Amino acid sequence: MTKHYSGRTAAALATLSLAVALTACSADADTGAAADTGAATDPGAALSHIHGLGLRGDTLYIATHQGLHTPGADGRPTPVGDRRDDFMGFTVTPDGTFLASGHPAPGAAGPADLGLVASTDAGITWREKSLGGEVDFHALDTASDSDSTVYGYDSANGLLRVSTDGVTWEDRATLPALDIAVSPTAPGTVLATTESGVVRSTDGGRTFAPGAGRVLAYVSWGAPDALFGVGPDGALFRGTAGGTVWTRVSTVPGGAPQALTVVDARRLLVATQDGVYESRDAGVRFERRVAVTTGEGGH
Repeated sequence: MTKHYSGRTAAALATLSLAVALTACSADADTGAAADTGAATDPGAALSHIHGLGLRGDTLYIATHQGLHTPGADGRPTPVGDRRDDFMGFTVTPDGTFLASGHPAPGAAGPADLGLVASTDAGITWREKSLGGEVDFHALDTASDSDSTVYGYDSANGLLRVSTDGVTWEDRATLPALDIAVSPTAPGTVLATTESGVVRSTDGGRTFAPGAGRVLAYVSWGAPDALFGVGPDGALFRGTAGGTVWTRVSTVPGGAPQALTVVDARRLLVATQDGVYESRDAGVRFERRVAVTTGEGGH
């Protein structure tokens, strides 16, 4: 049985966001995880309010409340381009295009909501694609190498929107979600994190089966065999059976999560309260790439 989610969207979002923001954990709480704090421990160089992570080539990009950053040679975050917009939603498509949403920097001209903006030069310059002044996507994902469909979660309206070209959008299900992930092999399969568990759609996000079981904050489906989710307390899980089964792997260091991006079956990027961490062994061990100051949850 499937159904549309509606009503109490704002309250449910607030509940899940608050849980992500306030629930903290320690790497010591799970003996299966270990961390090397590494470089970038200078608080003056730290970031805060991270909303998204992505790779282009082997370069890490971090979408924040103060624009896009990338680690320098010394591990300190370096601003990318001149825009300091609050990028609430961010993803890197298979062809290397950056897609983002959110709000303009304080004092910047333009509407309060960015809609969907895109960059083809790794964040140096951006152009509006659609929905400027109308939508603030808090989560963005694309289907696969062979399908350029864009999925965006419109947080203000609790609505999943879908576009085949990033310009014309179709409204799909309403549901109280924090994050979404699209199957790289079956674009019609969409997962969303809600306060009642991970919900699943097999019709492109038009309807979702009721959530049950595992409650996760963020999910990412980087490859057919690379589905991971992180709980509000930082516990990392690997998903199988199309996102219906979740097996605990470890605990990500650094407290409550702010963002998750899965590159492949072994490489993961997770932002938590004190750093952006990378794992190259499927989440067993993590190394801190960039320091993060404690703040509110990622969304």
